[in-house]
Amino acid sequence: MSLGEAARERGATRPDILSGALERLLAYLPGAGGDNAATQRAALIAFAIRVVSAGIAFFSQVLLARWMGSFEYGIFVFIWVWVLILGGLAALGLSTACMRFVPEYRETKRFALLRGLLSRTRWIAVSSSTLVALTGCAGLIWFGHMLSGHYLLPAFLILFCLPMFTLVDVQDGIARGYGWMNVALVPPYILRPLLLLGAMAGVYAAGQEMSAVNAAGAAIFACWGAAMFQSWQLARHVGADMDNGPRAYQTGLWISTALPLLLVHGFVLLLMNTDILVLARYSDPTQVAVYFAALKTISLVAFVHFAVGAAAANRFSAHKARGERVELQSAVRDTVRWTFWPSLAGTVILLALGKPLLWLFGAEFTSAYPVMFVLAVGLIIRAAMGPVEMILNMLGEQKLCAFVLFGSAGINLALNFALIPAYGLMGAASATAFSMALGAICMAIAAHRRLGLNCFIWRRPLLPSP
Repeated sequence: MSLGEAARERGATRPDILSGALERLLAYLPGAGGDNAATQRAALIAFAIRVVSAGIAFFSQVLLARWMGSFEYGIFVFIWVWVLILGGLAALGLSTACMRFVPEYRETKRFALLRGLLSRTRWIAVSSSTLVALTGCAGLIWFGHMLSGHYLLPAFLILFCLPMFTLVDVQDGIARGYGWMNVALVPPYILRPLLLLGAMAGVYAAGQEMSAVNAAGAAIFACWGAAMFQSWQLARHVGADMDNGPRAYQTGLWISTALPLLLVHGFVLLLMNTDILVLARYSDPTQVAVYFAALKTISLVAFVHFAVGAAAANRFSAHKARGERVELQSAVRDTVRWTFWPSLAGTVILLALGKPLLWLFGAEFTSAYPVMFVLAVGLIIRAAMGPVEMILNMLGEQKLCAFVLFGSAGINLALNFALIPAYGLMGAASATAFSMALGAICMAIAAHRRLGLNCFIWRRPLLPSP
């Protein structure tokens, strides 16, 4: 099967400039045919989008820090982290569930269930996130006096992002299940930060105060704009892929599958954001901003991990549905290599340029340069296991994945509370790096024991086969 045929079978609509360029590039890669070529193509698209989005995100964060100052920027960082956590949890794990069920229903030609899945999961996500937002508003009204005054109004405003943030999360999972990387990744990772930056540039040009309150308003505009655009794109692609017809629902199955995935996603969110939340408890917004700048700078390398996992998720599920054991292990081996080596190279480059990159945020931000080295250790160890959490989730081991991540998140929380009061930013970085590395190693061992899959970058696993 040619690359073009494989792409059409996976749900591609029509060739574009990017697809044509990738086809020419893949022609020079070994084994560029069939499912492997389709996955390589999806990985390259996801990688290209994440490279562009990483640049946009970094540039926008630099401008926001410069425009707002470290104090107001630190407030905005704190409230946006809450959007990431609450928005991710409000999706109820349905985003990852869609990545599993969309390719399964397409492979088995159960299109009525596919139509029902696309409709009901989005409705549930918007409803649950709206409920979370209303609950959050009520909580701020009744218990807002317990929150520092400079956080209160921005926190209230930012809750209006939640319904559309969660909708984008679920639609991201649907599009990735189809293998439509552009539809999945462009709205949240390119369009949304550009809309935020454009709105704040308008505030700046109008001579208005560059405060966290205005930044929260800009975030509302960005979240709603990105969600509307993605909804239109997804409807257009789905309409080209299958006709209208009857809908069938397995809501109980979807929810029962999604809830362990919700735990997985929730623990990942806690693992990645606990340091910011605990640091805000013991430090002023300026220190939160400085740490966040170092974290986001070194975490630019994490887009490799995300891009490979996003591209290969539907491939894992499809191989399982077809009972292709050898092809599954090959896919795992490929994704681990595609994750580790680019991540290692990117980390070296970012550490070499770390201090000048931090200086772009402001002179005071360079004090966090040593923090980048500590965080880099955790990121590299995690990359050495590839997208192992995605592998477990796509192969029905979401409960095991949730258990491991629960332990990692608990250790991370305990270490942050233990280390931050004594060691400040370095304590936060040490807690996060250790917990991230430990979780990845435990999941890789679990994948080897339960599934017989080697998710380690080295050829032989740590433990013999069971």
